[in-house]
Amino acid sequence: MRPYAHIAAVVTTLVSVWNARGQPYDVNTCPGYTASNVVTSGPTLVANLTLAGAACNAYGPDIEQLFLEVTYETESRIHVKISDPAHSRYEVPESVLPRPQADPSTSPETAAIRFNYTSSPFTFTIYRASTSEVLFSTASYPLVYEPQYLRVKTSLPPNANIYGLGEHTEDFRLPTDDLVRTLWSRDAYGVPNGTNLYGNHPIYFEHRVTGTHGVFLLSSNGMDIKINTTTEEGTTLEYNVIGGVLDLYFLAGSETDPTEVARQYAEVVGTPAEVPYWAFGLHQCRFGYTDFVDIADVIQNYSLAGIPLETMWTDIDYMYNRRIFTLDPDYFPLTRMRQIIDYLHSHDQHYILMTDPAVAYAPGEGYGTYDRGTAADVWLKAANGSFFLGAVWPGVTVFPDWFNPGVQDFWTNEFRLFYNPINGLDIDGAWIDMNEPSSFCTYPCTDPFQQAAEQDLPPPRTTIPPDPNAPIFVNSTDSNVVLSLQKRQSDSGEDVLNPPYAIDNAAGALSNRTSYTNAVHANGLLDYDTHNLFGTMMSTVTHYAMLARRPGLRTLVVTRSTSPKWLGDNMADWEHYRNSISGILSMASVFHVPMVGADICGYAGDTTETLCARWAMLGAFYPFMRDHNDDTSISQEFYRWPTVAQAAKNALDMRYRLMDYIYTAFHQASVDGTPVLNPLWYKYPQDQSTFAIDLQFFFGPSILVSPVTEENATSVSVYFPNDIFYDFATLAPVQGSGEFVEMTDVNLTSIPVHIRGGAILPLRSQGAMTTTALRQQPLELVIAPNATGEATGSLYMDDGVSITPASTTQVEMTYRAGVLTVTGSFDYPVGVNLSRVLLLNADEATESVQLNGQEVATIPTYDSTTKVLSVTIDRLLDEGFSLRLQ
Repeated sequence: MRPYAHIAAVVTTLVSVWNARGQPYDVNTCPGYTASNVVTSGPTLVANLTLAGAACNAYGPDIEQLFLEVTYETESRIHVKISDPAHSRYEVPESVLPRPQADPSTSPETAAIRFNYTSSPFTFTIYRASTSEVLFSTASYPLVYEPQYLRVKTSLPPNANIYGLGEHTEDFRLPTDDLVRTLWSRDAYGVPNGTNLYGNHPIYFEHRVTGTHGVFLLSSNGMDIKINTTTEEGTTLEYNVIGGVLDLYFLAGSETDPTEVARQYAEVVGTPAEVPYWAFGLHQCRFGYTDFVDIADVIQNYSLAGIPLETMWTDIDYMYNRRIFTLDPDYFPLTRMRQIIDYLHSHDQHYILMTDPAVAYAPGEGYGTYDRGTAADVWLKAANGSFFLGAVWPGVTVFPDWFNPGVQDFWTNEFRLFYNPINGLDIDGAWIDMNEPSSFCTYPCTDPFQQAAEQDLPPPRTTIPPDPNAPIFVNSTDSNVVLSLQKRQSDSGEDVLNPPYAIDNAAGALSNRTSYTNAVHANGLLDYDTHNLFGTMMSTVTHYAMLARRPGLRTLVVTRSTSPKWLGDNMADWEHYRNSISGILSMASVFHVPMVGADICGYAGDTTETLCARWAMLGAFYPFMRDHNDDTSISQEFYRWPTVAQAAKNALDMRYRLMDYIYTAFHQASVDGTPVLNPLWYKYPQDQSTFAIDLQFFFGPSILVSPVTEENATSVSVYFPNDIFYDFATLAPVQGSGEFVEMTDVNLTSIPVHIRGGAILPLRSQGAMTTTALRQQPLELVIAPNATGEATGSLYMDDGVSITPASTTQVEMTYRAGVLTVTGSFDYPVGVNLSRVLLLNADEATESVQLNGQEVATIPTYDSTTKVLSVTIDRLLDEGFSLRLQ
């Protein structure tokens, strides 16, 4: 969120590289390096790199001696690190991202990708062993290594299929002409195209018909990554980094399965944590719920409209003078807020509140959070050792230093005091915002007090408080983390406020409207190097604070910078509706941020009935489904329009019936990093027509979602690969031929959804008003055979809340030669029956069906129009079985 009267200026994209003297500099003329003293020992190669000629000093003095270390860490991963052996340079701390373990038995001779180099000038190549195809090559592009500027450049194929390098709102497949992808966290109101946004993920996947591979630069420093195509060079990708070291991981991926590179990336950065089952329900929020009556009315109106609301959220409105860990006693009194939370919990619903990182600077005012943080000395420090001050919602603020060894105890204690289930607010999850970190103070912010006063911070209330006894719900139906880090040299002479190479930060100066880059952490690290880690570290500390409140239970911490996340302060327009699809695909299928979604119906600006209806249906297939908007826009809860209400109910019924299916996909992601959302080319890697499609996607492995994406349209052009699909609504088969098909008469309360052939779906027989009630609904299996008459599927079930469940049920399902075989472990008591099995694309009716060799008593039914065979089973899913259907 930002002050609604302000829209950040967007700096024009830089088209030239400029050196410290203000003149354009061609770094391609730099001398590069020469490799010597090359030593190979098993899976490791080391060498010295010496400057190969007169220093170019493009953005500072060239480092004359470097050290190269190449490690074949696994059969599919090569780690290339180039460092300065004479000087300590910043690296992402192991406490923030532990490095993956290398397998010492890995042999370069059997690895899927190989490292090759040329000594003079030093260049290197990564190539696929089986085909000798070059995947990454710095040939013709000299390495540049300076105190505040690192540059490495590689060639790409023409019209390269590059995905990742976010956070961004470009198309899912990145453009290859004049793209500058800047990584520097900022408060990006309106999430504009072509600019740096809230989070940073320097990973890209490149897909070719010959295979898919990945490249990850482990760096938290600011950078420009440029992709361009010229007549002279062809297509290239170039890293321009303003600090740290070159720390590259090359992932072999696979020649046949694009999702394999995602699993290999998970081996480096870790797999996503599992979230509670209830988190997949519908969430409702608004910046601008004025008081406790307003909140209660929204909860009640969802119930009266018959729309299943799982979790109610409250933005910063509840705070006293916008101070975190406070309640406004006139607008949100504690007793009434506790009444609301008790009501939600008694109806199997949940509650989440906003918590920002900025803490009001309030010496002597009796503000407990500030006083306790000051006593513990956990605030981020300015270069002169005083508290670093910004200006945010409460006015002048300080910020927690997430590297401080005492910050976990401090933050956990604040959560314990304010979110106490006995006498505080018993929240079920945490929402952290403004954690780039955001400040409203324009650089140079020499007087944050004056800027806060000029911006009227904290903003005054604009409504009168409600009667404290106003009736509500009257018509309703019934651990310390010890960090050991290397201190940055304070006498380096580097200009961290205005580095010689200026990345294309849309906010201008690196310190504008955020923390200053010369701010100092408790361990001596500078914000210049760690800025892009602020959101990650706040998320981690908040996770442990929530875990301390409810030991053993999964946490849901939703954040704007990093993960799980929403896609930021978008606009209520069709462009952002469409962009949200590429946004969730990037996060969930590349960056391993699967619990992701955009603000449904748009955050800023007035939505329309048509847009909100379409968005409610699209949002039902975001992993994280939340309706959210700001305080200056019209209300947009789904029940506000009959059309939107019906669209939401229709889509939510599909989502809730699919809840166990997507929950299973999330469990698999937590095990090995298999994506929970899939672009079409993940499933059809040889079909070049799929490479650029980002207005359709697979929800889980097998549900094809094809939303209407144009205003006032009642038709949509859907691409069906050369495969068999099934309409989710009718279950009728649809034969794809690798062409777009125009689907007409798609009214405002429907969305085209299809099942990919070859899947067995575990579904609930119908939706419900809460996920608790949903788990009481019977299960059914839908068999959607592929072209050879086969299908597979899986089902994972547990208690839905425990980090380590006491028991689980894990089922594998196979359909082949007319027989459904169900096997697995059935330790978790599902508690409901498997009511029926549906076989799609059945050629004819079957009068006799055998369960474990015995004829089923109930006669199967057959629909000759849709070709669906339905068999009633009505038995507990507590053991394996076989069912002969044909």
